[in-house]
Amino acid sequence: MPDEAVLEDLLSRPTPPLVEAMARVRGDLVILGAGGKMGPSLARLARRASEAAAVRRTVTAVSRFADAALRGALEADGIATVACDLFERTQVDALPDAANVIYMVGQKFGTSDHPPRTWAVNTVLPALAAERYRAANLVAFSTGNVYPLWPLASAGPAESDPVGPVGEYAQSALARERILEFWSRERGTPMALLRLNYAVEPRYGVLRDIADAVREGRGVDLAMGAINLIWQRDANAIALRMLEHCASPPVVLNVTGRPAHGVRWIASEFGRRLGAEPLFQGVERPTALLSDAARCEELLGTPETGIAEMIDRVARWVKDGGRSLGKPTRFEMREGSF
Repeated sequence: MPDEAVLEDLLSRPTPPLVEAMARVRGDLVILGAGGKMGPSLARLARRASEAAAVRRTVTAVSRFADAALRGALEADGIATVACDLFERTQVDALPDAANVIYMVGQKFGTSDHPPRTWAVNTVLPALAAERYRAANLVAFSTGNVYPLWPLASAGPAESDPVGPVGEYAQSALARERILEFWSRERGTPMALLRLNYAVEPRYGVLRDIADAVREGRGVDLAMGAINLIWQRDANAIALRMLEHCASPPVVLNVTGRPAHGVRWIASEFGRRLGAEPLFQGVERPTALLSDAARCEELLGTPETGIAEMIDRVARWVKDGGRSLGKPTRFEMREGSF
């Protein structure tokens, strides 16, 4: 079986530009919602980059920590932890002070079954966080789902293009952005809003979804004909580097790789690596959930990990029986139901 400790080391290995940025960023860092798919590696990445930059900084991971083993593992890696229900105002008020905050809280899956909770998580909690950390640099993860589906032949929408969220999850995600922007404008809190499409690593993400379908002989849905992808470590590094680019009103940035890659082509690449013939269902529609990250590349450079390397890593992990988180992305959904 593949060694998850080796993978975690890879996902939290800082790049030279990140080390340089963390040398310039001053003050402690709090990561809200650190217990999700990206949070643990972001916390480790922040700690390792700070150490490499010779900066003394407390990195605090905040989560409900239903998984006690995760909390213990983070503490063993030198990361402070705080168990907190962000709906409890007294617990939010008791969170440690910090000059820098990464906001990773959000709900997507389960929206169709319980839309009120999705709206509460995606609107009430960011307001509480913005009030608690009104003087901090605040980088908040958003999603490319705030855009409408875009012509497949294009580069996708840029930050200046109109939003058009499809479905209640995407609508609530845009509401999260608007609430954070309101507090930034009202109180001058420097912020950056990161519209992410799609972070991947071997245990979850669109590439894992497609690889599993190819290996298991299931049809790969072509309705969403192309996708933008970014390696998880590269997305987390962008979030940390954006701490020194926060502004009021907030900076809005599409975070992903470019260009978008065809789902049919990706499945065929996995087929070659896994020794299986991909099966397909449906046909490519003329629009897809796309995102143009040209502005991000102009500001921070091209993500280090390219598509071939991502596919290689995921294919090797799957072929060797590596664990899945069991959290499919449902990237093929076009009507916004999750």
